[in-house]
Amino acid sequence: MKILAEALTLVFFSIFLGSEHRICHAFSSIYNARTKCLVEPKTAQDGGGIIANPDFTHGMEGWAVYGQGAMKEEMSRNGNRFIVAYNRTQSLDSISQKVQLGGGLIYSFSAWIQINKGSERVAVVFKIPHTELVIGGRVLARNGCWSLLKGGIFANFTSHADILFESNNTTTEIWVDSVSLQPFTLEQWRAQQDKKIDKERKSKVRFKVTYGNGTAVDSATVSIKQTRSEFPFGCGMNFHIIDSTDYQNWFASRFKYTTFTNQMKWYSNEPKQGQENYTVADTMVKFAKKNGISIRGHNILWDDPKYQPEWVKNLTSDELRKAAAKRVDSVVSRYAGQLIAWDVINENLHFSFFEDKLGKNASSRYFKRAYELDPKTTMFLNEFNTIEYSNDEDVDPISYMKKLGAILSYPGNQGILAGIGLEGHFGVGQPNLAYMRSVLDILSSTGLPIWLTEVDVVKEPNQAEYLEQILREGYCHHAVKGIIMFAGPATAGFNATTLVDKDFKNTPSGDVVDKLIDEWRTKPTETKADGEGYFEMSLFHGDYKITIKNPVTNCSTTLSYGVTKGTTSIHINA
Repeated sequence: MKILAEALTLVFFSIFLGSEHRICHAFSSIYNARTKCLVEPKTAQDGGGIIANPDFTHGMEGWAVYGQGAMKEEMSRNGNRFIVAYNRTQSLDSISQKVQLGGGLIYSFSAWIQINKGSERVAVVFKIPHTELVIGGRVLARNGCWSLLKGGIFANFTSHADILFESNNTTTEIWVDSVSLQPFTLEQWRAQQDKKIDKERKSKVRFKVTYGNGTAVDSATVSIKQTRSEFPFGCGMNFHIIDSTDYQNWFASRFKYTTFTNQMKWYSNEPKQGQENYTVADTMVKFAKKNGISIRGHNILWDDPKYQPEWVKNLTSDELRKAAAKRVDSVVSRYAGQLIAWDVINENLHFSFFEDKLGKNASSRYFKRAYELDPKTTMFLNEFNTIEYSNDEDVDPISYMKKLGAILSYPGNQGILAGIGLEGHFGVGQPNLAYMRSVLDILSSTGLPIWLTEVDVVKEPNQAEYLEQILREGYCHHAVKGIIMFAGPATAGFNATTLVDKDFKNTPSGDVVDKLIDEWRTKPTETKADGEGYFEMSLFHGDYKITIKNPVTNCSTTLSYGVTKGTTSIHINA
């Protein structure tokens, strides 16, 4: 029997100031934000899917010991049965179940996990013959309550696989309950995405058309045209746009959001010490402003030692401290109030150039200074592999939230407008959409806006198909507030994800992008109000021009309206 009551919720406190993403919290509130840890686990999702005996109502039937150690059945005081892996000597010593995976299917995984002491990472691992172990997801499990482990795998093969649980601390007992592995075809997954898009990105709006005196306009003809999409869907831009009219026209006709791929980076702005040059960046900012294009600032500093200006690499710690402080002040002051975001210190989970030389709080200090200089702009942590590659523990959601929590709990950083940046550089092969969704779910628990910041897919035969899947998965998730692709014209050097060839003709990936731009907007529509002046439509969020034609006078009135998540009705005075 599963007890559904959520009797214990760990540390969670966030104070939202106004409608912005200003969050005041200690470290643990990001690390554990809204992460429910329950006295009793919930029942297995989807009835367990293809898992045999998912809730252990039949004891240990269908389950076996993997590796060394042992397993036993336990029961809570409330009568709930679960399985314990104990006497472990290797990280993969655990319980296991063999399942049959079908080629071309997405498998969504979940299980409730507890451990016997402290807190430890526990991973679900798929052991597949003749291939590497595949991590399906991780959770920070705790003693005293149950945490939900979510994830999944894409099966590009038909084979059996062993489902295992991993903890590097072999003294830890792994307690497991309510296990589920649910298969989906790509078509079923797409149908799920479409439903989520309808729910998250559209609103059903009931209109009423009246005269100035409140009398309904009987059978008014109404034309609706969307003029702006609320959701930021944009593309990277580089210096080639300055001298290419074709590039300018192609970009401005499609995108209202951008990130400069290189032109705001330190090595571009100060290639020689003391010789700053913002000419190219300034010209690109001018072009963007002229065309109503919003800019994400990328990046103030980069923690990868390979991507420092050459003169920076050999500075002493004191020299680096002064040079980096000057850099932060220079670039942030120059563009303060003109950007929608800053990637403050890029890829600081994978790399630690500044921390190694200036101390463990280097990132936190640069976030603080950037915020002081530009307090109305969202400050992002930006990393790769968090959604792309499940085996990279350095940047999994647990590591990401821990790093972000440390930054935001640093003295003076509690009021920062903070954001989560996920680069999205996808390699060869079918993206693991179930894992990507689970990561977005986990990170959404922080309450912070998530952006996919640099989406691209390596050149391969199925590139366009995979790009579409990734973009749809991001767009359908409620916590994703924007998407930027690092893609573009062949003439501008976008060799990985090329959207148009040298003649500015669409590639297959370019066709996908144009299709989605069109699909994620409301088509121009003409309709009639009923006899009481009412009509109803499902509209993508954004700005609209609405023209009402009076059926008696044939005179027309055009008005502007905005449709957002909370819009349910609009009253139009004709």
